[in-house]
Amino acid sequence: MTTRPSRRDMLRGVAAVGVFLATDVGAFLWANARIGPARLTPQVFLDGFAKVFGRQPGFRKNHAKGIAVAGHFESNGNGGELSKAAVFRSGRTPVVGRFSLSGGNPRVADAPAAARGLGLAFGFPGGQQWRTAMLNLPVFLDNSPHGFYDRPIASAVVPGTGKPDPTAMARFMAAHPETARATKIVKQHPPTTGFADSIYRGLHAFYFVNESNTRVPVRWSLTPLQRALPPSPGDNALFDALIRQLRAGPLRWSLILTVGTSSDPVDDPTLPWPPGRRTVDAGLLTLDSVNTDGRGIARDINFDPLVLPSGIEPTDDPLLSARSAVYAASYRRRTGEML
Repeated sequence: MTTRPSRRDMLRGVAAVGVFLATDVGAFLWANARIGPARLTPQVFLDGFAKVFGRQPGFRKNHAKGIAVAGHFESNGNGGELSKAAVFRSGRTPVVGRFSLSGGNPRVADAPAAARGLGLAFGFPGGQQWRTAMLNLPVFLDNSPHGFYDRPIASAVVPGTGKPDPTAMARFMAAHPETARATKIVKQHPPTTGFADSIYRGLHAFYFVNESNTRVPVRWSLTPLQRALPPSPGDNALFDALIRQLRAGPLRWSLILTVGTSSDPVDDPTLPWPPGRRTVDAGLLTLDSVNTDGRGIARDINFDPLVLPSGIEPTDDPLLSARSAVYAASYRRRTGEML
């Protein structure tokens, strides 16, 4: 990015991220496990990303372009009604995060239509953590490991044209009607100006368990409390605007928990829940420092959606285990490569 974080911001970010890195040393032992039929392993995923985006040593294999941030979450205690997780008790929890754009090329020019990601890691006393990888989309585009793999392959740019092969994408959509349906939903929600005014959604459903062992399905989202600075021309327009805004002052989002019912799908993130479901405002996320995406910072944190504290449990959504396994394999590979 052309706008550089200040030295003060960088030092604060390094200090904040240290507690999160220990969990990821050595990554996860099951990173080579199968995550779907027909020998669809995490290594197959990584090789597929390399075919589409080229080999990018030292970077994430998807959402390669990003910046690290840090701050805190101030719980108002309301979430304790739904979950016994420490993050929902009244008080402050340190947070490390990463804003990113979809795609495996860290040097690609910012595209307003590219999916914007926000990964967060919440740290609690005693070593428990909660990690979440969110997107600025209303629904996820896939509901199976095969769709998760086939979609980037079908969207690969054809050399000489600078565009994907339309016949390959047409074949993919015909084979994956769930993605065709989800794509129509996404097109009905055009992206906002920048990172700062985007709504970020966890998209997957999880079970929240409270102190009385009452178990309910929940999806969460972050609602922005500010507008974004308009991007300036340049290949890093979205990131430069975000860095300028963070250096000028903190950015804030409300954490909203949406409570599902027994009739709502919990294993298919391409399906939105009906409007009007009960919501709980659980508190305020504040991000107030920014850092480059270098070694030892958020680059080395795996925003695994299955790193969950007591009080949050996974559903049977097959993409949860798929994303977890692929993220772990990506972590292992990039931390073993030289930037």
